[in-house]
This record gives sequence, structure tokens and C-alpha cells, in this order.
Amino acid sequence: MQHFSEFGFVATIIPIYAVVIGIEILLSSIQSRPVYTFKDTLTNIYQTTLNMGLDIAFRTFYLFVLGYAFQHAFVQMEHKILYWAILFVAEDFVFYCMHLLEHRSRLFWSVHFTHHSSSTYNLTTGFRSSVFQPMYRFIFFLPLAFLGFKALDILLMYSITQIYGILVHTQMVNKLGFLEHILITPSHHRVHHANNDRYLDKNMGMCLIIWDKLFGTFQAELPEEKVVYGLAHNDINPNNPIDLVLHEPIKLGKIWMKELPLQDKLKYTFRAPGWSHDGSTKTAAELQKKYK
Repeated sequence: MQHFSEFGFVATIIPIYAVVIGIEILLSSIQSRPVYTFKDTLTNIYQTTLNMGLDIAFRTFYLFVLGYAFQHAFVQMEHKILYWAILFVAEDFVFYCMHLLEHRSRLFWSVHFTHHSSSTYNLTTGFRSSVFQPMYRFIFFLPLAFLGFKALDILLMYSITQIYGILVHTQMVNKLGFLEHILITPSHHRVHHANNDRYLDKNMGMCLIIWDKLFGTFQAELPEEKVVYGLAHNDINPNNPIDLVLHEPIKLGKIWMKELPLQDKLKYTFRAPGWSHDGSTKTAAELQKKYK
């Protein structure tokens, strides 16, 4: 029954997505703001379809793995409200850790880059998925299973938090007062999608901003620095469906074909995007030294 509740919840939210996206399209048209393009929206749908297909293909496997971990859980929680409250907070923290790694290691960035590849920004950008993430996401959920959370509950909570994470992809909502201190808001997430040096690798949470404030990855949206969306160096062919998904893995593969010491090849793979053996390119941390 719980297995169907996840899909039921997602199915229920689809009409809500349709309404809010329609409202955003209408408002952007009234305000003459170039927020949507047909080709960009089609790309977002294409990438989320690939992501969902992989998620379904791997589901039986990672349900088995998470189920096995649950059978060896260290603790069991009987209190239902406490169970779901802790699962929400714990899963949001787990997502923060995974998301941070996707920005700090080029290997994982070669998957996550797809989510940041659009130079436009709207609610459908939330569907521009990290296509291959379902192949490893369950690994980050393993600690939750060992803490006594059921596999299907973990996936249901992920779907719930992801729905919120999609809804913050908008330019139509300004800052939200005191909520800016608690939640990932549209303002916070606009910063996350920026390619401005100051804004790179900031605001990694899904729902809560507390992790970013605790671990030094928070950056407010500044009135004096307008957000510029997309990848800093976007040489992706938008008309090539393969390049849209495999651009970064191919670039990483080409590095391994070069005449470089193995040590450098490993650094290119596991260190932050932008690291280079000769200093010709820089990481986000290196670029942000000028702001300190």
C-alpha cells in the first residue's frame, strides 16, 4: 500500500504543477519577461523522462538494498509523528551531502551538470533532472535505512521534498521574510542556479537552508549582483540529445585519453570542477577568493 502512496502522491501533484506553471507562463507573458522558450521546456521534459526511466529500471535493485539495510537497522522508532519528522530532517541533510558532492567532485558533476545547463530559469527547470542520479542516489539513502527508516518511506519522503524543490525554481517570487532564515526559498535557489563567480556552489539544500548556514555554503541573493543563469562555460550543443546528457562525461573521458600522469587524471576526476594541473582553469573556491 505504501508503495502505491508514493506514485499516488506524485500523480496528485501533477495537476498542481500544471496550474502553477500555467500561472507563471501567463505572468511572464504579461510582464514581457523571456522566462520560457519552447525548446528549453522540451529539453526539460526530455531529461526528466530519461531520469524517470532509469529510476524505474533501478527501483527493484535499490529497494532490495535499502530493505536489506533496514533489516539490520540500529534503531527502531515506534512514534509515528517523530518517525516522519526525523525522516524529513535526516533526508534533507542526506540530500544536502549528495548535492554538495555533486558540485565538489567532477565525477558527480558530470551527472549533475544537466540540471544546471539551461540559461533560462522557470518552474520547468526543476524537471531538468540529473539524468543518471538514480544509479547512485540510493547509496546516500543507506544511512537512513540503517537508522530504522523503511525503504518505501524513504522514497516517499524524497518525492515529497523533491516536489518542494521543484516549486522553488521560479523568478516570480521575491524574498519571503523570516522564511529566508529557515527554508530554501526561490531567492536562495536562484543563487544556486547562477553562474556568477560569487554565487557558484551555494545554497545546496532541498528544503532547509540551515545546512548551508551551518557548513558555510550559504549565499544570499544580492540586489547589486543580478543572477545570470546556466553553466559558466556552456559549449553544449542544444540540438544534440546525446550531448545534452553526455557532454561532461565525454569531456572527462577525453582527459583520460591525454598524455597526463595518472595522478593528474585522478585529480581531474575526483576534485572540484575547474581544477587543472596547469592552473588554466579554476574551481569555484579559487574564483571566490577575491570576495573574502
